[in-house]
Amino acid sequence: MTAKAPVRSAPAPRRTTPAPRRRRSTRRGPLHPATWAPTTVLVLVLGLIWSAIATEHPYILPELSEVGLALVDRPEVFLTNAWTTLSIALAGVACGAGTAFVLALVMSEVPVVRRALMPLAVVLNVTPVVALAPGLVLAFGFGMTPKVVVTAIITFFPVLINVTTGLRAVPPSVLHVFETLHASRAEVLWRARILYGLPYTFAALRVVMPLSIVGAVVAEFVAAGSTGGLGTMIRNAASTARLESVYAAIACLAAMGVLMLALVTAVERRVLFWHESQRRAST
Repeated sequence: MTAKAPVRSAPAPRRTTPAPRRRRSTRRGPLHPATWAPTTVLVLVLGLIWSAIATEHPYILPELSEVGLALVDRPEVFLTNAWTTLSIALAGVACGAGTAFVLALVMSEVPVVRRALMPLAVVLNVTPVVALAPGLVLAFGFGMTPKVVVTAIITFFPVLINVTTGLRAVPPSVLHVFETLHASRAEVLWRARILYGLPYTFAALRVVMPLSIVGAVVAEFVAAGSTGGLGTMIRNAASTARLESVYAAIACLAAMGVLMLALVTAVERRVLFWHESQRRAST
């Protein structure tokens, strides 16, 4: 008997899986309907609600047309007072945020200073600024200085906390590499801690830049001798029941806050183009 050779079955054809398609970039510009349509619809709805309330209760809300006319009739008055308030806000945030940034650097390098200053910073943060205003007026007079100090106090603590957290957010592996390279403390601070702390710093600026407008208005409310600024304008208009001027000044304050936030966001995108948060925001 002759042995039969085993019959080999033909190999099954390999299934070729199609290459995964690259996802198209879903980045939406400011002119894309998905960007501006939701906000536009919401603004229209709020405008209709405002108009309905103003028609039924004119002593609570003025007509939007009256607010617009107040802005159009006296633009130079609002611009002059807006510049006064903006000057106080910028000077206050420069003093408060600058001092907080320097103290955060010192606290990150000297733990004893952090343990000594952090409780005092917390006490300053929870102290009502309105209660400090009369003493600041007595100490610094009736000029711009007490208003700048009030704004600086309001913007100080968020920057201090965020920057301190960012300076301590460096991964241990990165610090180990710098230690292996025998880097000095100044090099570690400049090339690692400040770099990793930049996202936290810009997060604090996104909070305190619009908040400085609030601080300037509060300072104009409570500081004696205020003769200019949107806060003083709101106080004087409210005392004579001119609601259209009150809400026109509030609209100017809102526009200033939005512009300051947009400016910080634009600078952040330029500086932190390498950071993961900006790469996610651009997709």
